[in-house]
Amino acid sequence: MNKNHKKKVRITFYGGIDTPTGSNFLLETGEGEQAIRILIDCGLKQGSRICDDENWQTFPYRPEEIDAVIITHAHLDHTGRLPSFVRAGFAGTIYSTHPTKEIGLIMLEDSIRVLTKEAHECRREPIYNPDDIKNTQKIWKGIAYHESISFKNGISFVLRDAGHILGSSMVEFLIDGAKIVFSGDLGNSPAPLLKDTEKVTDANYLILESVYGDRKHPSKEGRKEELEDVIENSVKKGGALLVPAFSVERTQELLFEINDLVSHGRIPPVPIFVDSPLAIKVTDVYKKSGAYFNKEARYIIKSGDDIFKFPNLVFTFHHHESEKIAETPNPKVIIAGSGMSNGGRIVRHEQRHLPDPKSSLLIVGYQAAGTLGRELLDGAKKVRIMGEDVVVRANVIDLSGYSAHRDSDGLFQFVSDTADTVKRVYVVMGEPKASLFLVQKLRDYLGVDARAPKRGETVELDL
Repeated sequence: MNKNHKKKVRITFYGGIDTPTGSNFLLETGEGEQAIRILIDCGLKQGSRICDDENWQTFPYRPEEIDAVIITHAHLDHTGRLPSFVRAGFAGTIYSTHPTKEIGLIMLEDSIRVLTKEAHECRREPIYNPDDIKNTQKIWKGIAYHESISFKNGISFVLRDAGHILGSSMVEFLIDGAKIVFSGDLGNSPAPLLKDTEKVTDANYLILESVYGDRKHPSKEGRKEELEDVIENSVKKGGALLVPAFSVERTQELLFEINDLVSHGRIPPVPIFVDSPLAIKVTDVYKKSGAYFNKEARYIIKSGDDIFKFPNLVFTFHHHESEKIAETPNPKVIIAGSGMSNGGRIVRHEQRHLPDPKSSLLIVGYQAAGTLGRELLDGAKKVRIMGEDVVVRANVIDLSGYSAHRDSDGLFQFVSDTADTVKRVYVVMGEPKASLFLVQKLRDYLGVDARAPKRGETVELDL
């Protein structure tokens, strides 16, 4: 095709700029009746509170003019405004993998309580209600990895395994022979449960996450041994081990690892509580999704091992069950949400145990600026929890080997695999210093045209 007849493709960066949350990008091509407008992700901006002004703002595009939404994975910072978007008039199709749809709807339903509470405190109406979620479900379509979906005017996309959480995806568009890839969040492969992130070797344009763009994780080789040491030391000290864990992926990975430690007698018998209704619901999805696991995990399951059930493991779904955890004497392990300690049941356990020098807090994931988790990670000696000043005497341990995000070296390698074909890399979904560090690293060592776009900026791609 003559280059003059190539379609014009525009991308506008509406969210996920200067922050790892609020992922929201608009891809447009064609004019008039041939125009296609596709959103990639429609996420909440998250930090210390969900009640952020941006989450209540009118969408910067007309929802009724958007043809489709493609969701990379189920975390609320990628899905959390979907019901609001549907309420505002979107009537197209939402696409994702099947697990992303199932887990995403669970998370949206779970968020209603917190959203409603915070909206009341902010003297606002909640950004969506249960009916909006039901209407979202009606137009949400689950598809398989590598299943090609075509739109008018010869535009198509496939989802590729991102290895971040169950069902997470990269979105690969094919337009006039050119490949445009939105990375979503990329997994920290190899992971205990999931398959490795797929390699991309032929992208022409890449929109790349940068949550850990300026940081390197400790070696993954020894992470299970470190987890074993943390549990053993906590038991010896006679305290409680608190683990603020994300309900999707991190909790399931930890259970998988602890199951192995228990099965081989590598940790002392100790009560282990999973104190999160959301994590329990999501774990039920994991139990039936073995086809998405890596070869090693599938082999263990095939051998008859129930990887989410082992001695001394207790799931506390109801509130009264959660309250009774306090009656169980130390030592004990409590895995609870939220992963950044910005809500959920973990904060009550932190209020009780952070003043105890025998207890420990194990941080196993990214902590956004402004969250209680970030304060604790940064070494705060006193924090405020549920209106009370709490002295921190417990040992705070950072075990980032369990991060579900690629680190700076991993992101660099991902781009390196497609450096021969990529014309430009747009670095997004990171704090400014992380994004800019990665931009410079890609320029200096790969000679790639890498840029950190501004919020609201529109770029036109040269196909």
